[in-house]
Amino acid sequence: MSPRLLYFVACASLLALIGLCVLWEAWLAPLRPGGSWMMLKAVPLLPAVFGVLRGKRYTYQWLSMLSLLYLTEGALRVSDPGLTATLAGIEILLSVLLFFSTMLYARNTAPSRQQKVVD
Repeated sequence: MSPRLLYFVACASLLALIGLCVLWEAWLAPLRPGGSWMMLKAVPLLPAVFGVLRGKRYTYQWLSMLSLLYLTEGALRVSDPGLTATLAGIEILLSVLLFFSTMLYARNTAPSRQQKVVD
């Protein structure tokens, strides 16, 4: 896969995951009626936004590991009743997309994989 495609997938899945976390815990299916402080689970993703949008390889590396926390949360909450299970399934999908796109982007843009120009 090209780094350009991986870049777009990573950007889209990161922004969608942030939006999902906030909407889920604020309006769609909060733990408590009226909203929940759990929407702050999106905060660790915010520092990654500018690094991902700028294509910073280091950000992609640590974000791939951070995305696994969201995968874990989705896997734990997918058995909850109602809309929560659906939202957890979406969180699983987005975190898997984020994990693989960031991991493959970091791998494909490694300095050791760059073409060496011979004069």
